[in-house]
Amino acid sequence: MTAFIIAEREFKTLFLAPLAWIILAVLEALSAFMFLTQVEKFMRLQKTLALIDNAPGLTDIVVLPLYGNVGILLLLATPLLTMGVIASERRYKTLTLLLSAPISSAAIILGKFLACWGLLLVLLGLLTCMPLSLLFGGTLDFGKLACNCLALALLSAAFTATGVYFSSLSSHPVAAAISSFGLLLLLWILDWTSNFSDEPSPVLNYLSLLKHFQHLQTGLLSSVDVCFFLLYTGLFLFLSISHLDKLRRQP
Repeated sequence: MTAFIIAEREFKTLFLAPLAWIILAVLEALSAFMFLTQVEKFMRLQKTLALIDNAPGLTDIVVLPLYGNVGILLLLATPLLTMGVIASERRYKTLTLLLSAPISSAAIILGKFLACWGLLLVLLGLLTCMPLSLLFGGTLDFGKLACNCLALALLSAAFTATGVYFSSLSSHPVAAAISSFGLLLLLWILDWTSNFSDEPSPVLNYLSLLKHFQHLQTGLLSSVDVCFFLLYTGLFLFLSISHLDKLRRQP
């Protein structure tokens, strides 16, 4: 219950900060541009698609590329959003007061995580309005749309948990953002190693965030991919809680 109280407070704080509004505005503007670009592409291809049996529809040509590109935007934006959630508390010496209060480390971390993730879910909710607007002139594959929404929600949770962890390690928000982005980028491109090897490592392929994200994007809801994101998020939340407990025990 305490975690939700902290999350509510942090969520309001994020919305009062200019950075959150800037991130939301930039991401929405870029998403709208990419959406309109894909719609224009679909309009140009309509005559060609009419001659093809089982031709791809609006969902494949517009929605899937849009959500894939937004995943990359989240990779860039989430470290900026999470960089100060704990690092700023350490920098301004307010974390000591927070740790001395009768609040568990788990409640603190979960509260910070839920606030940042909640902000990203607001963004994803606004994003979903774009493909839904296509219903006025076409049809959508709601199964694929739902899987893409779930994929972005799980991906943003993983990104947020990583950002919160690195924010807990440093008193410098910029250092936390760079470290978080570096790890996320590495895990994003791990699957690319298979293009340069005759025998790609199954371990590296499994650890690739991009691989699991793209599997969900196809519309095939796999428990392997969902569990991967849940375990990944849980691992970094656990590491963050453990680090706060370590700071709490220090004299």
